[in-house]
Amino acid sequence: MTRPARLLLVTRSVRAFGDGFVALLLPAYLSALGFDALQIGLLTTATLLGSAVLTLGVGLVAHRLDARRMLIGSSILMMATGLCFAELRQFWPLVVVGFIGTLNPSSGDVSLFLPLEHSLLAHAGPDEKRTSLFARYSLVGSLLGALGALAAALPAVIARAIDLDPAAAMRAMFAGYALLGLLALALYRRLPSAEAGLGGAKQPLGASRRTVLVLAGLFSMDSFGGGFFVQSLLALWLFQRFGLSLEAAASFFFWSGLLSAASFPIAARIAARIGLVNTMVFTHIPSSLCIMICPFTGDLWIVLALLLVRAGLSQMDVPTRTSYVMAIVTPPERAAAASITAVPRSLASSASPVLAGWLMSIGSFALPLLIGGALKIAYDLLLLFMFRRVKPPEEAERTPPALTPPRARP
Repeated sequence: MTRPARLLLVTRSVRAFGDGFVALLLPAYLSALGFDALQIGLLTTATLLGSAVLTLGVGLVAHRLDARRMLIGSSILMMATGLCFAELRQFWPLVVVGFIGTLNPSSGDVSLFLPLEHSLLAHAGPDEKRTSLFARYSLVGSLLGALGALAAALPAVIARAIDLDPAAAMRAMFAGYALLGLLALALYRRLPSAEAGLGGAKQPLGASRRTVLVLAGLFSMDSFGGGFFVQSLLALWLFQRFGLSLEAAASFFFWSGLLSAASFPIAARIAARIGLVNTMVFTHIPSSLCIMICPFTGDLWIVLALLLVRAGLSQMDVPTRTSYVMAIVTPPERAAAASITAVPRSLASSASPVLAGWLMSIGSFALPLLIGGALKIAYDLLLLFMFRRVKPPEEAERTPPALTPPRARP
């Protein structure tokens, strides 16, 4: 790997660790402050909607500004977000900070960091190595996210050990999130600038515009479905439905994250055999079926087993999806394509948590999982139908030309 690629993988690890414990602490902390499921869903929506707006702004100017400077500015925003959540107690100020900040309530990365890093990472190797590099990027993110989820149990452990208010211990974790932002800033400062050749020439979408917009619409459907059970809401569902403790949830999501991490290199190998689109679809549908079965059993162990199976399958589309988008556009369009496909996904995923929170607040625990799973399956089928013949360069090169029957002799 090149030096910029290594730096991007390390900063992805730092951010993923913070996202891992924030996704679990957020519902527990807000519940400790006295907020109900509807308010937690509303704040979750605000964080995702704010990420979408910021990412849209990045997409509009990504071809003009230095990605390194934008990443440094995003790190400063991450620091401010952690400090504000550590200090504020009132609901609406927290909603405002959630909207303009970098908190990530989901198990994946939906922040404005993502399109910037993807556009840089796509230039770090040849086409045939691109999917493997994105798989490694997703792997380190998932591994450190799993460790972060495990670290979410620290406030409860510390509170019992020194007789401290659990909410105060959780506030200390948000201060730790701010420190991770400072570390990310220090790492991003070591990236070479655009003038030094990082990322190459950039331009807004041109020839690939229609394809990217169609993909963005499909990805939006997937994200809208996934928003019904982002990790914070899924944890809240387990807390309320089964009385799961924060420590037990932290342990479970740690192992869930490890399974997701293990799936990324497997996804790259599967994609090399059956193609990127097929890998996205045929691993995604079984994972959605698992989440749809969960409401129909009252046995916690069966639910956790289904969620673990889902964890091993549901994220295989992450490196393959990113690699596919970067492959079917021209290199100068990659920064714009990364942002434009990320923005609708963030907007769509921001709309569903508040609906899920409302459904949970009226006692309907099954509908969020059923609606979300059905939407994700519909997305998979549409993606397969519309893009099964649109091949990235490495797949097009190994596709044998169509055989032409010999002409009959006169």
